[in-house]
Parts: sequence; structure tokens; C-alpha cells
Amino acid sequence: MKLGRFRSPTLIVDDREMHGSLLNQLDGTMAWFRERLETAFIITGNPQREVIWEYPLDAIRESVINLLCHRDYTSGAHSQIRLYDERLEFWNAGGLPLGLTTEMLFTEHDSFPRNRKIAEAFFYMGLVERWGSGTTRIAKELQEYKHPLPMFKSEAGTFRLFFYRVPLENIANNTLDYHTENLTDRQLKAVEYVKKFGSITNAKYREIVNTSRETAKRDLKSLIMSGILIQDGAGYLTKYKLK
Repeated sequence: MKLGRFRSPTLIVDDREMHGSLLNQLDGTMAWFRERLETAFIITGNPQREVIWEYPLDAIRESVINLLCHRDYTSGAHSQIRLYDERLEFWNAGGLPLGLTTEMLFTEHDSFPRNRKIAEAFFYMGLVERWGSGTTRIAKELQEYKHPLPMFKSEAGTFRLFFYRVPLENIANNTLDYHTENLTDRQLKAVEYVKKFGSITNAKYREIVNTSRETAKRDLKSLIMSGILIQDGAGYLTKYKLK
């Protein structure tokens, strides 16, 4: 497992490798995150202060477990984790199996364990709750932590998972409203458009904010998950309206 702290794709300020058993790699990777992630402390009146992490540790742990369980071990490529200022990336050898799409990862789906014995071992050790539910738990953890939904990419024999950073002060400040404070400029434009015209499509979203189909799909899904929009219809006839 290769771990890196990146300032840009070509500027690496920290480089680490985790070796040993899969459990050692998991524990070592989580220890690295605890050393690298920013934290904030909230005084709640309880005996112990509350620690707010830059990213939810449970979502990170689930993502690392997925790397270990689903990596294509016939490939010579390392599993990689890249921590940037504005995002966190998980790279793995081996794309999604046939019959499973990145959209399905946001909903309950069948399990397709690439390495069944590893998956069984992790299951009996209590590291995975139920096969096929890991990605939905990651999305839920990020949403509860006031982060945007993750993005999944599967292409050319590789799988990548992206977390997008929210300023730590936004997470720590309980008075902030997720519906307004955590929307991107693109999403705010979309909400204003829906208020004016009643609905929006993926194509119209791409047109008014000048973005790609995948980014539009992720942004609209995030607006649904956060309770702002609802989906009406399916396929090319899909429209998004205010909830």
C-alpha cells in the first residue's frame, strides 16, 4: 500500500509504503491518516472533548478495507492513497466486475468479491458487515459528516474513489446549515434554476455550469441525498425538482 501527501500531481511532500499482512497494512494506513489529517476540538461540557477529523475515519477505514479485499493481486501495481489539499483519492488495480456499475455503488447491490477468501476472512473478523454494502456506508458516512458524495471511477483495469474536502471549520460549526453552506457554486446555480423554471435535467445542468456528464451526475445525486432535490422519471427523461 503506497501512501502519499500531494500538493500537486507532481509535488509529493510525504511518501510511505505499508508492508506485511493485510491487517498490518490496514492498521498502518489508519495510523498514517491519524498523523496527517487535520483535526478540530469541540468543548461540549462532557468530560472528554469531541474530536472532529478532516474526513470521517470510518469512511476512510471502509475504503482501505475495500482496497485490500478487491485488489487484483495478479497485477504488479500497488494500491495507492493520495491525500491532496482539496481531495482524497484511493486507487486500486482491477476495475468493477461485469454487471456492476458505478451508479449501483450508491444503492444496495449484490456482492462481487474479487478475492473470496480475503472477503470471508475480513467478514469473520468483523471488518466488513455485509458484502455489497461497503460503498453505501461510505456515502452515508460522508453525508453525515457534511461532505459531498464520493465519486467512483472504473476504467482500464483500475478503480478509483474520490472524497472531496469540506473546510474543517464548516464541519466543526454545528450552526451551519448543510443545505446552504456545503453546496458548490455549481449546485447553487442549479437550485436557483429549479426555483425559476421548476425542474432541471442533466443536460441543462451541464449547460449552465459548464461541466462534464459525470460531474453533473455526482452533483445532482448529492443534491438528492441532502434532501434538496427529488428525481422525476428515468433515463434521458429524468428531471430533478425541488423537494
